[in-house]
Amino acid sequence: MNSEEKIRNAFENKDWQEIKVTDSWQIFKIMAEFVDGFEKLAKIGPCVSIFGSARTKENNVYYKMAEDIARLLTERGYGVISGGGPGIMEAANKGAYQAGGKSVGLNIELPFEQFHNKYIDRDKLLEFDYFFVRKVMFMKYSQGFIVLPGGFGTLDEMFEALTLIQTGKIARFPIVLVGTAYWKGLIDWLKETMLLKEHNINEEDLNLFRLVDTAEDAAEHIFRFYDKYVLKPNF
Repeated sequence: MNSEEKIRNAFENKDWQEIKVTDSWQIFKIMAEFVDGFEKLAKIGPCVSIFGSARTKENNVYYKMAEDIARLLTERGYGVISGGGPGIMEAANKGAYQAGGKSVGLNIELPFEQFHNKYIDRDKLLEFDYFFVRKVMFMKYSQGFIVLPGGFGTLDEMFEALTLIQTGKIARFPIVLVGTAYWKGLIDWLKETMLLKEHNINEEDLNLFRLVDTAEDAAEHIFRFYDKYVLKPNF
């Protein structure tokens, strides 16, 4: 089987073992993930992404808050996008699903921990191997980010959005951090060390996000933002 036949066979059967895993061959799998994501999400309509830890249990206050936020967004016509897994992601999809709204899951294949939750609409579940492709989908098809307590992955997604907005690489959209008790230490460090001591950001950069403590305030910040700005693709 020559190279062209290998590529065609891999695309038709999604059997990526057919393609030798080298830097040059891997680009075709990356392209396929982009194409699949763009095709499925292009007509999804206005959505807000809700982020947070996969480890958050159902009896945690932030789990219930994520459900409530998703419900409030759905009642105003927004779909909800999550990372597709358990914890806060499950709560977000659950809130949207039970309220009759669009429930989207961008799941990532990992050797442990991650499995998609049952509250994602069947036609709106996407599976990714590459974090960077998945993050492009979040950025491109979200009209806002709501960030609840989470770990490295949650911080990665939040700072990716802040960086792209700060540098003008994507259109500005609202970013909401939920939980003063959780985020205060990080925000104090941003202000005192990154801004005032080291001068590595500008003061106006701290206005790129809003800190709230209730589901109602989180959703309301999204609503107020789009009272002033027209909904449109982010890039």
